[in-house]
Amino acid sequence: MTDIALSASAPAPAVPAPASLTAKTRRRQALAYLQAAPMALVFLVFFVVPLLLTLMVSFWEYNEYEIIPAFTLQNYVDVFDGCAAGDLCTTFRTYLSTLKFCALTWGFTLLIGFTVAYFVAFHVRSKTMQMALFLLCTIPFWTSNVIRMISWIPLLGRNGLVNDTLMGMGIIKSPIEGLLYSDFSVVLAFVHLNTVFMIVPIFNSMARIDRSLLEAAYDSGATGWQTLWNVVVPLTKPGIAIGSIFVVTLVMGDFVTVGVMGGQQIASVGKVIQVQMSALQLPAAAANAIVLLAAVMVMIAAMTRLIDLRKEL
Repeated sequence: MTDIALSASAPAPAVPAPASLTAKTRRRQALAYLQAAPMALVFLVFFVVPLLLTLMVSFWEYNEYEIIPAFTLQNYVDVFDGCAAGDLCTTFRTYLSTLKFCALTWGFTLLIGFTVAYFVAFHVRSKTMQMALFLLCTIPFWTSNVIRMISWIPLLGRNGLVNDTLMGMGIIKSPIEGLLYSDFSVVLAFVHLNTVFMIVPIFNSMARIDRSLLEAAYDSGATGWQTLWNVVVPLTKPGIAIGSIFVVTLVMGDFVTVGVMGGQQIASVGKVIQVQMSALQLPAAAANAIVLLAAVMVMIAAMTRLIDLRKEL
């Protein structure tokens, strides 16, 4: 009797998987790799290889006449030249200026993007109207970024529409000088160019929110602001994170907007790299680009630590 009980309690031997099932699984894996191969090849050719070439060139020597393929760390030493002293070095001051633009742009685009996405997601019921509003947001992208930035000059210039209107209304007696070729105009252009990159991912997150959760919050006595803060915002975190990554990466490497709207007088990291490339100082520009890439990757890593996008999505 004891032997029967022991044999009954013993685990059943593992049944080997049929050979046909294993072969089918392998075929599915091979098909998945085959489907991903074209995109992986494009990623390798147009991202990994150029990045490796940039990294390689950043260690080369150069002078006024030629680039010498010899290993040196002098380019990175030049990037941080003077940073060991007590005062802020040029690189740190440039990064602080760029981070200032990045933070201001992120704050304004998040405020505008969240508001627009909330209105379209929860107050526009018609799918056709939602598509029409999104099309309206993308219309500026039908033209060049430079043209869109230049269009601000007749508005913000010393004799532009804004100054003429304010003077005509008697609000000001002399033109406001800081509207154009200033930090204000640079941030304004950044917000104009990048707000749509915040609207779209936030809207996608809001569109997936179960409306019954909002009804449950209202039935529980929550106010509109409480529902927004405790229900909508937490469920929109993935969209906010994705939009923030877009905005931060675009602003950190931008040099056209800073050059045009800043009157070539405001420093940024991207502008420094562009000037070095114009002077054919390619190893120095490559070193600055690698440092900028590392800084952006640290910022993205910090954002993804706050929100686990894989888990949320």
